[in-house]
Amino acid sequence: MGDKVHRFEREFGEHLGLSNATMVNSGSSANLLAIAALTNVETADRLRPGDEVIVPALAWSTTVWPLIQHGLVPVIVDIDPLTMNLDPNEVERAVGDKTRGIMLVHVYGNPCDMKAFQEIARRRSLAIIEDCCEAMGAYYDGRSVGSFGRVGTFSFYFSHHITTLEGGMCVTVEDDLADMMRILRAHGWVRDVANPDEYLARYPEIDPRFLFVNLGYNLRATELQGGFGYVQLGKQRQFVNVRTGNAAYWRKELAPLGDVFGFQQETPRGKHSWFGFPMTVEASAPFSVAEVRSFLDTRCIESRPIIAGNIADQPAMDLYEHRVVGDLPNANHIMKNGFTFGNHQGIDEAAREYVAGALQDFVAERGVS
Repeated sequence: MGDKVHRFEREFGEHLGLSNATMVNSGSSANLLAIAALTNVETADRLRPGDEVIVPALAWSTTVWPLIQHGLVPVIVDIDPLTMNLDPNEVERAVGDKTRGIMLVHVYGNPCDMKAFQEIARRRSLAIIEDCCEAMGAYYDGRSVGSFGRVGTFSFYFSHHITTLEGGMCVTVEDDLADMMRILRAHGWVRDVANPDEYLARYPEIDPRFLFVNLGYNLRATELQGGFGYVQLGKQRQFVNVRTGNAAYWRKELAPLGDVFGFQQETPRGKHSWFGFPMTVEASAPFSVAEVRSFLDTRCIESRPIIAGNIADQPAMDLYEHRVVGDLPNANHIMKNGFTFGNHQGIDEAAREYVAGALQDFVAERGVS
């Protein structure tokens, strides 16, 4: 890491209106670093082993694994079927004596209802952690996602809103927490903290270039990634505008198919950044999601499940302590009947028309009018 990484960190923080940004080598590493910092023995108001953290059932694996890896207990809660985000009413029902945090996921770039979650967090004394890995360029009430909680995390994987090929970022307004993440990011040493002098003065007998004050990982980004980052950052709004235009087109063209397909609804007061275009096959449809996806394959249109589906149903969860609240019917529906296809700034008018036409052909071939 050098000047390019530091420049990207600075410009990324300014872009979001936040004072601290810490770059890492992936979005998953960003989640790991955020939880490592929040649970560290030297962090103020830290999360402790055995504390519960509420997570949405519709989540990626590395939203949940860092909680388990740091001794926390995931509490898996159902989602709102329209927004596909964590349901605030279900969160209220899930809070228990040991609950200390909420890890939000802004699903496919759709911002969560941050007014509701901030109110719950205030009343229940809960920390908010925001997984924004699919949501760069999304806003709630004019404010960027990632700026509402103690820590926000972002991903710059190849298919994301901007890319450093691999890469991620942790953001926070807490200076001490930011320094903790810089220490933990690189072996536990003090090279990148904002004010290393206080550590150097405390341990003058140790070579200042090799002073280790805490545990650590090697989650560092590279100068190549940093260089990609600040160039891409200047194009981010343009990229999101293309994705938003694609999504608006598909919503309009596919609206007549609303009897057989369900579509993600934008959160009120939110600005969706459309990481992909998630859909569900409705119960009334005379076909299955497997048939839809198989047909899209014949048209060379790649599709996939929505995130990891219901994370509570993934077999790895059976190995570790967690709590499930209710039967999770909405997450189950999405796992069994949901799919998404790509939405990217590289998709032009002809490509998006081709995708819409394929779905229209599929439905017509099954006699649905």
